[in-house]
Amino acid sequence: MKIVQEVLLINRGSFEESQEWTVIQNEIRNAIQLIVYPPGALNFTINPTSHGNGVKPIKNACMVALKENFGWQLETKITYATRSPGRVDATKRLNGDLFALEWETGNISSSHRAVNKLVLGLLRKVFLGTALVLPSRKLYPYLTDRTGNYEELEPYFDVWRSVNINEGFLAIFVVEHDTVDNSVPQITKGTDGRALI
Repeated sequence: MKIVQEVLLINRGSFEESQEWTVIQNEIRNAIQLIVYPPGALNFTINPTSHGNGVKPIKNACMVALKENFGWQLETKITYATRSPGRVDATKRLNGDLFALEWETGNISSSHRAVNKLVLGLLRKVFLGTALVLPSRKLYPYLTDRTGNYEELEPYFDVWRSVNINEGFLAIFVVEHDTVDNSVPQITKGTDGRALI
């Protein structure tokens, strides 16, 4: 799978220049690039059936790569000062601080909740930095209907950029298939993604 765009949605303070971000960025990039389909392939090929492919197996493949190759913790329970908005898909501990990553698998409302969860963690100083992975508009038509995607979320970026914090970091990774092929089996919806690696 390939990354077609990286956007720094929130970049306050010096985290972007840190060694921690260099390491985290490379781990996220590598985990995404390790996602292949069908199993055993060298790249990520998707069947171009309209809304015919599941999303969670793709996400799960990245999560497995982050955990097994780079030591990330999955489904991390986070304690906020207020009621918790739920677990975070993956976290990496950095000298006592946490970096959090969410991979969007739901609809656009779910995408908003994912960003809000990450931004709230920055506001509460629970996270040192955060990242969100979203499909591109080119990948979107082949995934489960109404899956949130970068172009659909982008009009709201100014809302999150205006958050009043002195320190905070939120990167967005936009992902896409390498190629399409009608002969490739559709990715099963709602199944375990470990076989994708």
